[in-house]
Amino acid sequence: MLRVLGVHGVGAHRYHRRTSSPERAATALATDWFRHLGTAMPANSSVDLQMAYYAHLLHPGGGPPVEEDPAMLEPAEQGLFVDWMRLLNPALTGNVPRAGDWLARTHGSATRLFALTFCRELNAYLSDHDAREAVRRTVADAIARFEPDVVVAHSLGSVVAYESLCAHQDHDIGLLVTLGSPLAMPGVVADHLEPGDHGRPPGVRRWINLADPDDIAAVPHGEAARRSGPDEDIRIRAGMWEFQTPGAYLRSTEVTDVIFGAGTLT
Repeated sequence: MLRVLGVHGVGAHRYHRRTSSPERAATALATDWFRHLGTAMPANSSVDLQMAYYAHLLHPGGGPPVEEDPAMLEPAEQGLFVDWMRLLNPALTGNVPRAGDWLARTHGSATRLFALTFCRELNAYLSDHDAREAVRRTVADAIARFEPDVVVAHSLGSVVAYESLCAHQDHDIGLLVTLGSPLAMPGVVADHLEPGDHGRPPGVRRWINLADPDDIAAVPHGEAARRSGPDEDIRIRAGMWEFQTPGAYLRSTEVTDVIFGAGTLT
């Protein structure tokens, strides 16, 4: 049986609010991930899927606010938001509300809400040293306890997994799979990574990054391999806007073929 450890992205606080326990939140999240993964899993495959759950450590009060107004972001969050929007549209000028209006017009209001949530959670991770250490330790402890064959990290989770695997090098991971990763995003993510010298984390034998070209978090497109160090950087079409959640990626046969077919156990 293939042991897969998932590392979630943004927006996972709702699992903790619903269950009132990080352990139960991890179980509920794993159930949702398995529901998606099972639709595209190769025939006759079996998997033990568990989650490294860390959302409660970034916002102990129950999660970031859900206001849809970019002006409600804190100054550091606004800086991340504007720098990110200018990567998507280099011609973009003006203030935070104008950048938010452009995102909503071109990608929809749901995508803008995702971007605001992403900036809040990313800033919480980058700006709070103790929370950052606790999140990385949570992932490292989950790896040590579960001893997965494959680590699958989505969105912000790819940043968390990358830094955790670099900070805690006593692991042997056959395959790291990153989905919709912002690791290569200059100014917003890449320049803040610890360690600063990018490359495959020690203890990871193979790293494959997959992203939909329409995924606004995975920018600049095609840069992950050059800036971050995966062995392969694969463009796929998840087929819907749902890249902001892991569902579309996990239901992709291109993703499941990598998880179950890249020299791992089935």
